[in-house]
Amino acid sequence: MTATIALITYLVRDYDEAIAWFRDALGFALLQDEDQGGGKRWVVMAPEGNTGARFLIAKANEDQEPFIGKAAGTRVAFFLHTSDFTSMHAKMTSAGVRFLETPRHEIYGTVAVFEDLYGNRWDLLEPKA
Repeated sequence: MTATIALITYLVRDYDEAIAWFRDALGFALLQDEDQGGGKRWVVMAPEGNTGARFLIAKANEDQEPFIGKAAGTRVAFFLHTSDFTSMHAKMTSAGVRFLETPRHEIYGTVAVFEDLYGNRWDLLEPKA
C-alpha cells in the first residue's frame, strides 16, 4: 500500500490573478480549470514536469480572506526545487519575483527565500547532488 500527498490547498483572492502569477513568475502549468458553478472553480497548477504534489488554487471566501498569505505564518511555507538555481533565479527575478535575500550556499544546496504574490515565503532550492 502506498500513499502520496496529491494536492495542497493554496488560498487566493482571485483565480485568474493567481494563475497568471504562477504561470508567468514560476513557470507553473495549468493542469485543470473547471467551473463548479456559483463562482467556484477547480484549478490545479504545478511546475512543468512535476511528479509531486500540486496546488489546488482555491478562492478564499470572506471568512478565509484573513489567511491569504499566511500559509506558515512568517516561516517558509513552500520549497521549490530546481536543477539549475542560477537560471531559475534569473528568470524569476526578471519576472518581478521579490527575493528577500541574495542566494546563499548551505550544506544542503543553493537557496534563496522569495515571496509570492500574497506574501507567502518560499525557498528556491537547488539541492546538492
